[in-house]
Amino acid sequence: MTDSDSLPTVSIVIPAYNEEAGIRHCLVAAIEQTVPAHEIIVVDNRSTDGTRAAVEAMQSAFPDANIRLVTQDAEQGITPTRNAGFDAATGTVIGRIDADSALSPDWVEQVQIAFSTGEFVAASGPVEYYDMPMRTFGHHADDTFRKIQVKLAGKYVFLFGTNMAITKEAWLAVRDKVCADREDLMHEDLDLAVHLAIEGLKVGYVSAMVVGMSARRLDSSPKDYLYYVERFERTYAKHGIRDIRLLAPMAVFLGIYPALHAGRRLQEKRTAQQWGGRPKPVTGAE
Repeated sequence: MTDSDSLPTVSIVIPAYNEEAGIRHCLVAAIEQTVPAHEIIVVDNRSTDGTRAAVEAMQSAFPDANIRLVTQDAEQGITPTRNAGFDAATGTVIGRIDADSALSPDWVEQVQIAFSTGEFVAASGPVEYYDMPMRTFGHHADDTFRKIQVKLAGKYVFLFGTNMAITKEAWLAVRDKVCADREDLMHEDLDLAVHLAIEGLKVGYVSAMVVGMSARRLDSSPKDYLYYVERFERTYAKHGIRDIRLLAPMAVFLGIYPALHAGRRLQEKRTAQQWGGRPKPVTGAE
């Protein structure tokens, strides 16, 4: 067993833009950990809804959780918002999730254990979709696919923004080199992983780091979904990386979209009928 005193401290960074509906549930999952996070940082990026008020209410309700609210109003976008959170973090390791994520109860503990080995400076883990049927099956399928992708990736192992962690030291090493991507063409998490690889820093994969996430991306129109998936190719192309193996996620995501998109629309229709034609209230990551 690892001495708890020697384990790294873990900050959790949550970029947020108009996430009033789900941010409370995200924060509850981040608070209710087997090992408490060093701090939980919500970075508000020009939200126009009740996101800030929701976070402030959670700060009052859980004064010992060390929830910090950081404002990033200089630019709109996930990259500068993520950067602001990473810069503000004071833990040895910086965890990064989305505002609709639901951490597994031992996520912080698993991050501590994984990073205590010094084997890598950043890592991602699998996800399970809490608003899709067959959640357990989906989790195992996602984990299996990501393990295969790691083997195919060579030195360019991916990072997945919904479920990732990076040492503060590694972040500072690439902080001024990651792409600003003001045109919003790339995956900011892949860009970060590429820059770590360029610096000779290893990215790992940890099956025990599990995060629940929404499948709301599948609700996008075919055109918008295609643009999202093509971010993989644009990110690697930006750095002059031409390896067909790295584009395996594109084939998978495009392949599953038609059936899952149709299934979600059917599910929404049935839910609306059950609620008498009224939309079901949004309850976040249940």
